[in-house]
Amino acid sequence: MQSILKISNLRAYYYLLRINQPSGLFLLLWPTLWALWLSGLNTPPLKIFLVFVLGVFFMRSAGCVVNDIVDLKIDGHILRTKERVLPSGEISIQEAKFLYIGLLLISCCLVCNLHFLTIYLSLFGLVLTCIYPFMKRYTHLPQVILGLSFSWGIPMAWVEVSNSITITCFLLFLANLCWVVSYDTQYSMADRADDLKMGVKSTAILFGCYDKIIISLLQLVTLLLLTLVGLLIGLHLIFYISILIACVLFIYQQVLINNREPDLCLKAFMQNNWVGLIIFIGIASSI
Repeated sequence: MQSILKISNLRAYYYLLRINQPSGLFLLLWPTLWALWLSGLNTPPLKIFLVFVLGVFFMRSAGCVVNDIVDLKIDGHILRTKERVLPSGEISIQEAKFLYIGLLLISCCLVCNLHFLTIYLSLFGLVLTCIYPFMKRYTHLPQVILGLSFSWGIPMAWVEVSNSITITCFLLFLANLCWVVSYDTQYSMADRADDLKMGVKSTAILFGCYDKIIISLLQLVTLLLLTLVGLLIGLHLIFYISILIACVLFIYQQVLINNREPDLCLKAFMQNNWVGLIIFIGIASSI
Protein backbone atom coordinates (compact mmCIF):
# COMPACT_ATOMS: atom_id res chain seq x y z
CA MET A 1 0.00 0.00 0.00
CA GLN A 2 2.91 2.34 0.77
CA SER A 3 4.21 1.92 -2.78
CA ILE A 4 0.92 3.17 -4.21
CA LEU A 5 -0.14 5.83 -1.70
CA LYS A 6 2.08 8.90 -1.87
CA ILE A 7 2.89 11.36 0.90
CA SER A 8 2.87 14.13 -1.71
CA ASN A 9 -0.82 13.38 -2.33
CA LEU A 10 -1.97 13.75 1.27
CA ARG A 11 -3.89 16.88 0.38
CA ALA A 12 -5.69 15.04 -2.43
CA TYR A 13 -6.56 12.16 -0.10
CA TYR A 14 -7.95 14.72 2.35
CA TYR A 15 -10.34 15.92 -0.34
CA LEU A 16 -11.15 12.42 -1.60
CA LEU A 17 -12.27 11.41 1.89
CA ARG A 18 -14.36 14.64 2.06
CA ILE A 19 -12.77 15.62 5.36
CA ASN A 20 -13.10 19.18 4.07
CA GLN A 21 -16.88 18.67 3.75
CA PRO A 22 -18.03 17.31 7.12
CA SER A 23 -21.74 17.86 6.45
CA GLY A 24 -22.23 14.31 5.17
CA LEU A 25 -20.32 12.96 8.15
CA PHE A 26 -22.63 14.71 10.61
CA LEU A 27 -25.76 13.73 8.70
CA LEU A 28 -24.70 10.12 9.20
CA LEU A 29 -23.62 10.72 12.79
CA TRP A 30 -26.72 12.43 14.22
CA PRO A 31 -29.21 9.55 13.77
CA THR A 32 -26.62 7.12 15.11
CA LEU A 33 -26.29 9.26 18.23
CA TRP A 34 -30.09 9.50 18.51
CA ALA A 35 -30.24 5.72 18.65
CA LEU A 36 -27.32 5.35 21.07
CA TRP A 37 -29.02 7.66 23.57
CA LEU A 38 -32.62 6.49 23.06
CA SER A 39 -31.93 2.75 23.11
CA GLY A 40 -30.57 2.84 26.65
CA LEU A 41 -32.33 6.02 27.80
CA ASN A 42 -28.96 7.14 29.05
CA THR A 43 -25.52 8.23 27.91
CA PRO A 44 -24.00 5.19 26.16
CA PRO A 45 -20.79 3.54 27.43
CA LEU A 46 -17.68 5.36 26.23
CA LYS A 47 -16.35 2.35 24.32
CA ILE A 48 -19.56 1.92 22.33
CA PHE A 49 -19.74 5.66 21.70
CA LEU A 50 -16.19 5.79 20.34
CA VAL A 51 -16.61 2.71 18.15
CA PHE A 52 -19.73 4.15 16.52
CA VAL A 53 -18.33 7.65 16.08
CA LEU A 54 -15.12 6.34 14.51
CA GLY A 55 -17.12 3.86 12.46
CA VAL A 56 -19.27 6.67 11.09
CA PHE A 57 -16.15 8.59 10.07
CA PHE A 58 -14.40 5.69 8.33
CA MET A 59 -17.50 4.27 6.63
CA ARG A 60 -18.61 7.69 5.43
CA SER A 61 -15.13 8.22 3.99
CA ALA A 62 -15.25 4.77 2.38
CA GLY A 63 -18.63 5.61 0.87
CA CYS A 64 -17.25 8.83 -0.61
CA VAL A 65 -14.28 7.00 -2.13
CA VAL A 66 -16.29 4.20 -3.71
CA ASN A 67 -18.84 6.71 -4.99
CA ASP A 68 -16.08 8.70 -6.71
CA ILE A 69 -14.57 5.53 -8.18
CA VAL A 70 -17.89 4.41 -9.65
CA ASP A 71 -18.84 7.91 -10.84
CA LEU A 72 -15.43 8.76 -12.30
CA LYS A 73 -16.65 9.15 -15.89
CA ILE A 74 -19.84 10.96 -14.86
CA ASP A 75 -18.16 13.41 -12.48
CA GLY A 76 -15.85 14.64 -15.22
CA HIS A 77 -18.84 16.03 -17.13
CA ILE A 78 -20.66 17.71 -14.23
CA LEU A 79 -19.75 21.28 -13.32
CA ARG A 80 -19.93 20.75 -9.55
CA THR A 81 -17.79 17.59 -9.54
CA LYS A 82 -15.37 17.80 -12.48
CA GLU A 83 -12.63 19.33 -10.30
CA ARG A 84 -12.67 16.49 -7.76
CA VAL A 85 -9.32 14.80 -7.31
CA LEU A 86 -10.21 11.64 -9.27
CA PRO A 87 -11.80 13.10 -12.43
CA SER A 88 -9.17 15.87 -12.48
CA GLY A 89 -6.41 13.24 -12.46
CA GLU A 90 -4.80 14.51 -9.27
CA ILE A 91 -4.72 10.95 -7.92
CA SER A 92 -5.01 7.59 -9.65
CA ILE A 93 -7.81 5.06 -9.51
CA GLN A 94 -5.36 2.61 -7.89
CA GLU A 95 -4.71 5.02 -5.04
CA ALA A 96 -8.44 5.45 -4.49
CA LYS A 97 -9.00 1.68 -4.43
CA PHE A 98 -6.23 1.16 -1.89
CA LEU A 99 -7.66 3.87 0.33
CA TYR A 100 -11.09 2.26 0.07
CA ILE A 101 -9.74 -1.14 1.11
CA GLY A 102 -7.85 0.44 4.00
CA LEU A 103 -10.95 2.25 5.25
CA LEU A 104 -12.97 -0.96 5.12
CA LEU A 105 -10.31 -2.86 7.06
CA ILE A 106 -10.27 -0.21 9.78
CA SER A 107 -14.07 -0.30 9.94
CA CYS A 108 -13.99 -4.09 10.25
CA CYS A 109 -11.55 -3.84 13.15
CA LEU A 110 -13.88 -1.39 14.88
CA VAL A 111 -17.04 -3.43 14.44
CA CYS A 112 -15.31 -6.55 15.77
CA ASN A 113 -15.44 -4.88 19.18
CA LEU A 114 -19.24 -5.09 19.13
CA HIS A 115 -21.79 -7.85 19.73
CA PHE A 116 -22.23 -10.63 17.18
CA LEU A 117 -25.68 -9.44 16.08
CA THR A 118 -24.34 -5.92 15.56
CA ILE A 119 -21.55 -7.35 13.41
CA TYR A 120 -24.14 -9.28 11.42
CA LEU A 121 -26.17 -6.11 10.85
CA SER A 122 -23.04 -4.26 9.75
CA LEU A 123 -22.64 -6.64 6.82
CA PHE A 124 -25.90 -5.44 5.31
CA GLY A 125 -24.78 -1.86 5.93
CA LEU A 126 -21.63 -2.62 3.95
CA VAL A 127 -23.73 -3.97 1.07
CA LEU A 128 -25.80 -0.77 1.04
CA THR A 129 -22.63 1.34 0.95
CA CYS A 130 -21.27 -0.65 -1.99
CA ILE A 131 -24.43 -0.72 -4.13
CA TYR A 132 -25.54 2.87 -3.62
CA PRO A 133 -23.21 4.44 -6.24
CA PHE A 134 -24.66 2.15 -8.94
CA MET A 135 -28.32 2.86 -8.20
CA LYS A 136 -28.50 6.17 -10.07
CA ARG A 137 -27.89 4.20 -13.27
CA TYR A 138 -30.82 1.82 -12.80
CA THR A 139 -33.48 3.52 -10.67
CA HIS A 140 -34.86 6.95 -9.91
CA LEU A 141 -34.71 6.07 -6.22
CA PRO A 142 -31.00 6.13 -5.29
CA GLN A 143 -31.96 8.51 -2.47
CA VAL A 144 -33.95 5.68 -0.87
CA ILE A 145 -30.88 3.44 -0.92
CA LEU A 146 -28.85 6.26 0.60
CA GLY A 147 -31.60 6.66 3.19
CA LEU A 148 -31.34 3.00 4.13
CA SER A 149 -27.55 3.28 4.32
CA PHE A 150 -27.61 6.46 6.43
CA SER A 151 -30.25 4.94 8.71
CA TRP A 152 -28.50 1.62 9.23
CA GLY A 153 -26.55 2.89 12.21
CA ILE A 154 -29.86 3.11 14.08
CA PRO A 155 -30.61 -0.64 14.37
CA MET A 156 -26.90 -1.34 14.87
CA ALA A 157 -26.71 1.10 17.79
CA TRP A 158 -30.02 -0.09 19.20
CA VAL A 159 -29.00 -3.74 19.17
CA GLU A 160 -25.59 -2.98 20.64
CA VAL A 161 -27.02 -1.06 23.60
CA SER A 162 -30.30 -2.88 24.28
CA ASN A 163 -29.73 -6.26 22.57
CA SER A 164 -33.11 -5.95 20.85
CA ILE A 165 -34.97 -4.18 18.05
CA THR A 166 -38.20 -2.58 19.21
CA ILE A 167 -41.06 -0.77 17.48
CA THR A 168 -39.48 2.47 18.70
CA CYS A 169 -36.27 1.59 16.87
CA PHE A 170 -38.27 0.84 13.72
CA LEU A 171 -40.13 4.16 13.92
CA LEU A 172 -36.86 6.04 14.41
CA PHE A 173 -35.44 4.20 11.40
CA LEU A 174 -38.43 5.20 9.26
CA ALA A 175 -38.23 8.80 10.45
CA ASN A 176 -34.60 9.04 9.45
CA LEU A 177 -35.25 7.32 6.12
CA CYS A 178 -37.85 9.96 5.23
CA TRP A 179 -35.52 12.72 6.37
CA VAL A 180 -32.59 11.45 4.28
CA VAL A 181 -34.75 11.13 1.15
CA SER A 182 -36.01 14.69 1.68
CA TYR A 183 -32.60 16.31 2.06
CA ASP A 184 -30.86 14.23 -0.59
CA THR A 185 -33.64 15.18 -3.00
CA GLN A 186 -32.76 18.81 -2.24
CA TYR A 187 -29.15 17.94 -3.02
CA SER A 188 -30.08 16.24 -6.29
CA MET A 189 -32.21 19.25 -7.30
CA ALA A 190 -28.95 21.19 -7.59
CA ASP A 191 -27.64 18.63 -10.12
CA ARG A 192 -30.89 18.03 -12.00
CA ALA A 193 -29.85 19.77 -15.25
CA ASP A 194 -26.52 17.92 -15.43
CA ASP A 195 -28.11 14.62 -14.41
CA LEU A 196 -30.66 14.88 -17.22
CA LYS A 197 -27.86 15.44 -19.75
CA MET A 198 -25.88 12.46 -18.44
CA GLY A 199 -28.87 10.13 -18.09
CA VAL A 200 -28.40 9.91 -14.32
CA LYS A 201 -31.54 9.15 -12.32
CA SER A 202 -32.70 10.72 -9.05
CA THR A 203 -35.80 11.46 -7.00
CA ALA A 204 -35.50 15.11 -8.05
CA ILE A 205 -36.05 14.00 -11.65
CA LEU A 206 -38.71 11.45 -10.70
CA PHE A 207 -40.74 13.91 -8.62
CA GLY A 208 -40.53 16.61 -11.29
CA CYS A 209 -42.70 19.64 -10.54
CA TYR A 210 -43.96 17.91 -7.38
CA ASP A 211 -40.50 17.84 -5.80
CA LYS A 212 -41.14 20.62 -3.28
CA ILE A 213 -44.48 19.15 -2.19
CA ILE A 214 -43.05 15.66 -1.75
CA ILE A 215 -40.08 17.02 0.21
CA SER A 216 -42.46 18.86 2.53
CA LEU A 217 -44.53 15.69 3.02
CA LEU A 218 -41.41 13.67 3.81
CA GLN A 219 -40.35 16.31 6.32
CA LEU A 220 -43.80 16.26 7.91
CA VAL A 221 -43.71 12.47 8.24
CA THR A 222 -40.23 12.74 9.77
CA LEU A 223 -41.48 15.12 12.44
CA LEU A 224 -44.60 13.06 13.16
CA LEU A 225 -42.62 9.84 13.53
CA LEU A 226 -40.05 11.52 15.79
CA THR A 227 -42.88 12.90 17.91
CA LEU A 228 -44.35 9.40 18.17
CA VAL A 229 -40.96 8.07 19.25
CA GLY A 230 -40.83 10.72 21.96
CA LEU A 231 -44.32 9.83 23.18
CA LEU A 232 -43.58 6.09 23.27
CA ILE A 233 -40.39 6.60 25.27
CA GLY A 234 -41.77 9.40 27.41
CA LEU A 235 -39.29 12.13 26.56
CA HIS A 236 -39.52 15.49 28.30
CA LEU A 237 -40.81 18.82 26.98
CA ILE A 238 -37.45 19.96 25.65
CA PHE A 239 -37.53 17.19 23.04
CA TYR A 240 -40.78 18.51 21.62
CA ILE A 241 -39.32 22.01 21.59
CA SER A 242 -36.49 20.64 19.45
CA ILE A 243 -39.07 19.13 17.10
CA LEU A 244 -40.74 22.53 16.82
CA ILE A 245 -37.41 24.19 15.99
CA ALA A 246 -36.76 21.50 13.37
CA CYS A 247 -40.17 22.30 11.88
CA VAL A 248 -39.19 25.97 11.56
CA LEU A 249 -35.96 24.96 9.83
CA PHE A 250 -37.90 22.76 7.40
CA ILE A 251 -40.15 25.70 6.56
CA TYR A 252 -37.07 27.82 5.91
CA GLN A 253 -35.74 25.10 3.61
CA GLN A 254 -38.95 25.28 1.60
CA VAL A 255 -38.36 28.99 1.14
CA LEU A 256 -34.82 28.31 -0.05
CA ILE A 257 -35.80 25.70 -2.65
CA ASN A 258 -38.88 27.58 -3.85
CA ASN A 259 -37.31 28.66 -7.16
CA ARG A 260 -35.15 25.54 -7.47
CA GLU A 261 -31.94 27.57 -7.75
CA PRO A 262 -29.01 25.13 -7.42
CA ASP A 263 -27.04 27.19 -4.90
CA LEU A 264 -30.08 27.67 -2.68
CA CYS A 265 -30.99 23.98 -2.94
CA LEU A 266 -27.51 23.14 -1.65
CA LYS A 267 -27.94 25.73 1.10
CA ALA A 268 -31.21 24.04 2.12
CA PHE A 269 -29.43 20.70 2.15
CA MET A 270 -26.74 22.08 4.46
CA GLN A 271 -29.40 23.31 6.89
CA ASN A 272 -30.21 19.71 7.76
CA ASN A 273 -27.12 19.41 9.92
CA TRP A 274 -28.73 21.88 12.29
CA VAL A 275 -31.89 19.77 12.27
CA GLY A 276 -29.95 16.67 13.31
CA LEU A 277 -28.02 18.53 16.00
CA ILE A 278 -31.11 20.18 17.48
CA ILE A 279 -32.99 16.89 17.67
CA PHE A 280 -29.99 15.25 19.31
CA ILE A 281 -29.83 18.03 21.91
CA GLY A 282 -33.54 17.51 22.53
CA ILE A 283 -33.03 13.78 23.02
CA ALA A 284 -29.93 14.05 25.21
CA SER A 285 -31.63 16.66 27.39
CA SER A 286 -34.80 14.61 27.84
CA ILE A 287 -33.54 11.29 29.16
